[in-house]
Amino acid sequence: MCGRYSLFAPPETIEARFDATFDFTFEPRYNAAPSQSLPVVTDADADTIQRMEWGLVPSWADDRSDHGYINARAETLAEKRSFAAAYESRRCSAEQSEAGPDTPTAGRCLVPADGFYEWVSGDGGKQPYRVALPDDALFAMAGLYERWEPPQRQTGLGEFGASDDDGGQDEVIETFTIVTTEPNASVRDLHHRMAVVLSPDEEETWLTGDTDAVSDLLDPYDGEMRTYPVSTAVNSPANDDPSIIEEIEV
Repeated sequence: MCGRYSLFAPPETIEARFDATFDFTFEPRYNAAPSQSLPVVTDADADTIQRMEWGLVPSWADDRSDHGYINARAETLAEKRSFAAAYESRRCSAEQSEAGPDTPTAGRCLVPADGFYEWVSGDGGKQPYRVALPDDALFAMAGLYERWEPPQRQTGLGEFGASDDDGGQDEVIETFTIVTTEPNASVRDLHHRMAVVLSPDEEETWLTGDTDAVSDLLDPYDGEMRTYPVSTAVNSPANDDPSIIEEIEV
């Protein structure tokens, strides 16, 4: 699985790498965690780096708290109800979007990163490791996203009897998940799954290709990667500073 990652390159470097512009003020993340709002580039707007919440909530969910998939297995994307619509890139056309801002959308996205974390069980407990490309080069993980609307908004009943305090259940949210696959040689000793890391020449295909084309992108990353142990401080999402990525002795 992929449950934590980092993205701390300067914003202008990220924008140049993905040929897209932030629509928010980016701050470096050394310990990005589920439920946080994090940068993505979507198939619907590849020129913009926007924020979505990590933990996909399908559009058909009755309650946003019932779901929150941080990972999606590459092998079953087309079969699982939670992911099939986004994988098949079902999103609104321009004509459909004119129906209103609350029209649900779903599709594929790039999740920019410069490393991710995995944990290895040992006698002293679980030891976290960071996985990165040489020189902490930026890369994209394959992602899926979906827009979720509360049922009362979907039925047009939101203005009738809606509570002023619904715990956020009346909010429209956009969420994403990271696609995982079998591990490559670098990750195999750390975990039995890894994020689908796309090479730069695969990124446009992931966003725009049909399912036959993108299915060929879901194999383990075959480029060079480095792994090294880091502090267990990464275990807490509250810890998010440069010390998180420093190598330690074990």
